[in-house]
Amino acid sequence: MKIALYLRVSTDRQTTDSQAIELRDYCKRRGWNEAREFSDTSSGARFSRAGLDDMMREVRKGRIDAIVAYKLDRLGRSLPHLAQLVAEMTAHRVALVIPAQGIDTSASNPASQLQLNILMAVAEFEREIIRERVHSGLRAARARGAKFGRPSILQKHLPRVRALRDAGRNVSQIARELMLPYSSAHKLVSMCNGSSAAA
Repeated sequence: MKIALYLRVSTDRQTTDSQAIELRDYCKRRGWNEAREFSDTSSGARFSRAGLDDMMREVRKGRIDAIVAYKLDRLGRSLPHLAQLVAEMTAHRVALVIPAQGIDTSASNPASQLQLNILMAVAEFEREIIRERVHSGLRAARARGAKFGRPSILQKHLPRVRALRDAGRNVSQIARELMLPYSSAHKLVSMCNGSSAAA
């Protein structure tokens, strides 16, 4: 069995060393003597995920059968991120073992699977709440007249289109003179008509 140990290393070496020793001992008790270690360093607000990324690349290549981590919160940076990792592990038939929390999907443990399913359901619920808040906020902002996105590239042509229209040119002539597609020229003339009607 190809085992990966995942450690999230803090600046406190003692904590890291005790985690590593505990996980290595656990693997030995299970008869998993060849465990490859992946680690990341966290220091305050800064946190590199290169070790996790490397480990997940190995998962995708089929080079890992089980991942052993100290705690679930060591593995994912947020609940949705953790759920995404677990879903990817499950898709590649990689077991997740968290000895400190009694999670072991390698033994087809129904309680472990239930724990993970609840965790993923909570993460999905959290995503839906965030999505609804974003949509609600956008709807409210649009109702207040807010516009999103960058300004149209056509905006730069408005003064020239206005001058040409005021000089009596039609849409086809404006499109030709400014080397614009007819539809763009038509849109600009409509914008000019709308702004002059409002004035």
